[in-house]
Amino acid sequence: MTRFIDLSHVITDGMVTYPGLPAPSIGEHLGRAHAEEVYGPGLTFQIGMITMCSNTGTYLDVPFHRYADGHDLTGLDLDRVSQVPAVVVDCRGQVSVGPEVLAGRDLASCAVLFHTGHAASFGTEAYFHDHPHLTGATAEALVAAQVACVGIDSLNIDSTATGDRPVHSALLAAGIPIIEHLTGLEQLPPAGFAFTAVPPKIEGMGTFAVRAHAVLGATTS
Repeated sequence: MTRFIDLSHVITDGMVTYPGLPAPSIGEHLGRAHAEEVYGPGLTFQIGMITMCSNTGTYLDVPFHRYADGHDLTGLDLDRVSQVPAVVVDCRGQVSVGPEVLAGRDLASCAVLFHTGHAASFGTEAYFHDHPHLTGATAEALVAAQVACVGIDSLNIDSTATGDRPVHSALLAAGIPIIEHLTGLEQLPPAGFAFTAVPPKIEGMGTFAVRAHAVLGATTS
């Protein structure tokens, strides 16, 4: 039996994903009452409106996010982020995740998802402090392993103690998409499932929200 596991946070009006970035504003262009005036009694449609920063909820980064000459969302290869064989790296209890967590793993062409447990505090002030992150050496190891994409259930895949972003820099230079603010990774097995995180095809953007999810194959009851 196939199972779908949602790995994305819900985007709500006024939510804060990252300190200092504007919150989304969600409303309507066409409401039910007005629709009846347009289409006739009993014929209602709703057309929504949203204004939001591209870094909202669970989102994906492509090279243009970091590099002016990197490809934007329109250049994203779907084979990196759609139905990709995936593994979960359990690094709960670690703040600075080093490359040793990858030892002995064959990660080529895989989505590598780092389970830190930090998603449990999403929506609270605690989420913005002391967040788990990867080291630059871990990013270099992922590039060397030729992974498809990398995800994490934390505020940022890099440390935010300084302005340096070695993980973003290394992964995006290699064309490896990054998915941040994942959730629900505790529901996944260590391997043996597919991962998808596809954003809209928008020109001139280097990051955007995704509906990240996992698909698990046949299971026994």
